[in-house]
This record gives sequence, C-alpha cells and structure tokens, in this order.
Amino acid sequence: MTTDTQAPPQLPPCAHKPKPYTGPSREQVLADRKRFCSPALLTYYADPLMIVEGHMQYLFDETGRRYLDCFAGIVTVSAGHCHPRILERASEQLRTLQHTTTIYLHPAITEFAKKLATKFPPGLDVTYFVNSGSDANDLAITMARLFTGNHDVIALRNGYHGGSPSAMGLTSHHTWKFPTHVSAGIHHAMNPDPYRSPFSGTPEEIATKAAADIEEVIKFSTPGRIAAYIAEPIQGVGGTTMPHASYFAKAYEVARRYGGLCIADEVQTGFGRTGDHYWGFQNFGVVPDIVTMAKGIGNGAPLAAVTTRAEIAQKLAQRIHFNTFGGNPVSMAQGLAVLEAIDEDGLQENSKRVGNRILAGLRKMQERHRLIGDVRGKGLMLGIELVRDRGTKEPANKETAELVERARALGVLLGKGGLYGNVIRLKPPMCMTEADADFLLDVLDRSLTAMEA
Repeated sequence: MTTDTQAPPQLPPCAHKPKPYTGPSREQVLADRKRFCSPALLTYYADPLMIVEGHMQYLFDETGRRYLDCFAGIVTVSAGHCHPRILERASEQLRTLQHTTTIYLHPAITEFAKKLATKFPPGLDVTYFVNSGSDANDLAITMARLFTGNHDVIALRNGYHGGSPSAMGLTSHHTWKFPTHVSAGIHHAMNPDPYRSPFSGTPEEIATKAAADIEEVIKFSTPGRIAAYIAEPIQGVGGTTMPHASYFAKAYEVARRYGGLCIADEVQTGFGRTGDHYWGFQNFGVVPDIVTMAKGIGNGAPLAAVTTRAEIAQKLAQRIHFNTFGGNPVSMAQGLAVLEAIDEDGLQENSKRVGNRILAGLRKMQERHRLIGDVRGKGLMLGIELVRDRGTKEPANKETAELVERARALGVLLGKGGLYGNVIRLKPPMCMTEADADFLLDVLDRSLTAMEA
C-alpha cells in the first residue's frame, strides 16, 4: 500500500471528456442557493462541491476534474450516470409523448410491470408505480392496513423509510425525524445489528433476541394484532447494518403470527446491488408480502414502485386511488431500460465481483488501521464503521467527516451515515470496475494513514 508521502493516486483512465463548462460560477451558484433555496438543502463538504456532468461511475466538477462516485446519489444511480442506452430510451419517449395519466392505456406501463414481475418470486406480480420511496412506503402501509383490517405497524430502530410525514413515523433515526405527530400506531423493535446491539451473544443469538423483541413490542404496545412489519434488508441511512442470515425468517414468522404482512423496503438494496441476489430479502431466504422500490429503479428518474400479491393489491380498488405521475410514459421507458441495462451489462455479477474485492481489501485494511471498528455489507452496499476505541466502540464521527474530506481531495466521493454519523457508506454505481476498486482502497488507506500518523 502507498503512504501519504508518495505521489497522489491516479484515477483509472476514462475515454469520456467532459464538455467545457460555461454556466454561472460555483460562487454564484452557492450564493443564489443560499438566497433562494431552502436552508434544509445540506452539503457534505466544508467547501461545497459543484457537479455539472456525469459519465457512468464518474462525476465532473465545473473545472473538469473527475471524481469516482462511491455514493451514487445515495444509491439513486444504479447502472451509471448518463448511461447511453437508458438516456436514448428515455429521450425517444420524451420526444414521442411526455405525459399521460393511467386513465388511458399506454404500452410502457404494462411492459415495465410485466418485466418487473419476472424478477420476483412467484406471486409477487402486481405493481403500482409512484414517484419516490416515501410514496412507496406510504402506499405499502395503506395496503397492509386495508388488507389486514389492523392498524399497528412494527418498524426497526435506526431504520429509514422516507421523508413524508407518515414515512418519518416509520423512521427511527433522530437526524431525519421531525415532530410531525403521525407516529400513532407505529412501534419500533430492536435493530438486529450485531455490532451495536444491546443484546449480548453471537450474531445468531442477537438475531433471535431481536426477533423475540418484535413479539414483546406487539404484546405490550399493540392490541395484539398488527398490520405490518417493515424493514430494510440492510439498513442504508442507518449505517449499512446487516443482521445474521437467520433474522428475517424469525422476524417474519412473528409478524405473520400476529396477523401482519411483511414489507421489504428495497429502496437501497434492490436491483442486484448486493451481488448474490437481485433483491436484498433473498439474501435471507424469505419472501415478503409487499416490496417497495425507488432510487435505483429509475437510475436518477423520480420513479418508485410497490409490488405485491393480487389479493393485497385488490384492496385499493375499493376506492379511487390515483397518482398523477405514477406510470407516466417517460419514467416507464427509463425504468424498463434500467432493468435491461442491469441484465445486459451484467451489473449484478459485477456488484458481487467488485464488491468482494473491496470487502477483502477493507478487511485487510482493518488489521492496520485502529480507526476501523467494523466492515460489513454485501456486493456494492458496504459500510466502514469508524471508532476511537475498539473496546468501547466510541463513535469516531469527527474522524469520519475528516476521512470524507480527505478522500474528496484525492478524487473519491464517499457517503456517511449511521446513528452517530461515523459510518462510511460505499454505494457506487454498479458499473464500478476492479481498477476503480483498487483506486478507492488506495485512497482510503492513504487517508487513514495520514489521519492516524
């Protein structure tokens, strides 16, 4: 591995040349943003970065400098920035018909829904398209309540399910939660994360105790019947926390015993990102009743979906339920092109191969760098938890922020998350190469070496 005194690492070659930028200056954009845009719009860096162009796994700033994107717009971009075949399909549809609602027939929505059904286990074959993950999770909870006749919902501590008022009720992560008072009937069970669980024992024992906690919550906080249990197979915002392989089978059994439907929030884990399987829930050998999707499904388009069984979906037909933009032809064309690109480009297999290379490199790095407390995840959904002391697991949140800044200076854009803001989140476009992986590892190693010196 390199040291901080050696020449800076070099990004792998890229044939794409960004167009000369001729727009307003970064300083003007920043000033106008502060003046005219919501102050809730945050930036990751002390010196805000302006991005004006993208190509596959790379992003370019206004000076033409190239960065390796290891956050993919928080996993929104799955197949690659400005993927040429996806762009062409969406552009062609945009030139033909930009919008029509689902009160009319159009082939794009049925083609997309039919193709999506082939990716699921038998029975999960009816889809409702919406605009965002928040929309999808709202709708999934509504379906569950209608189908079961029950109201209460079990979610997990440290989970994240969206930014709408009701989705914030499902979320148990203080950074993302406003006092919207829509949490009635929503209860949070223990997170099965084996690294920071309050339960003792092996990861499998922690999984068993966390599943048992669902039953405890139901017994003491609900009427004894629930509408749904919702969880991310691997928590994203929560810090890429991943339970033992046995957890979800036990959790689903408890939820169903008390009348609930099981909802898999695949907003960040879906579409081959975890490598071994197309869906995150498949890594745990379970089949949910409802699956929610967003972000990667549209490769940057405002597109999301809820897929379920026909008898559950039928409950929505008892009233008029309408989403103005859900199912619009442009989003449908882009979504279908994303599914095809994932298959044709072998992106699931690539996620596994490149992800395993990064994971192995990180685990070797953990032996040398005392700041790395835990390395976890699957495929191209990986997390590095930084701690000041491996015994106490004191969160190294300031050091995490410093690592993000150092990596940016060397050409890598990282994510951060976790309850304490001390987890590096690695979720690049799934077209990332092995050469990119080696560059990433070099940058992380060099940065940690400098920080620990």
